[in-house]
Amino acid sequence: MTLKVISAEKVIFDGAVSLVTLPGAAGLFTVLENHASLVSVLTRGNLEYQESEGAERQTMEIAGGIVDVDSNIVSVCIY
Repeated sequence: MTLKVISAEKVIFDGAVSLVTLPGAAGLFTVLENHASLVSVLTRGNLEYQESEGAERQTMEIAGGIVDVDSNIVSVCIY
């Protein structure tokens, strides 16, 4: 699965991951490979991702944004 995190200024992350946890408007949710398609609003909190199974999780603080999940591509636009 591919995670792309972008802001208005630059691409922050673009790479393969095994999972992504996001702060959605209704609470935290985790996206795994072959997840159903979705679009969600993100709130202030931590975006976490794991680059490979067993690897240490990386954390990125975000102020909010939107996420689009489709065909094993997780596209996050943050502000």
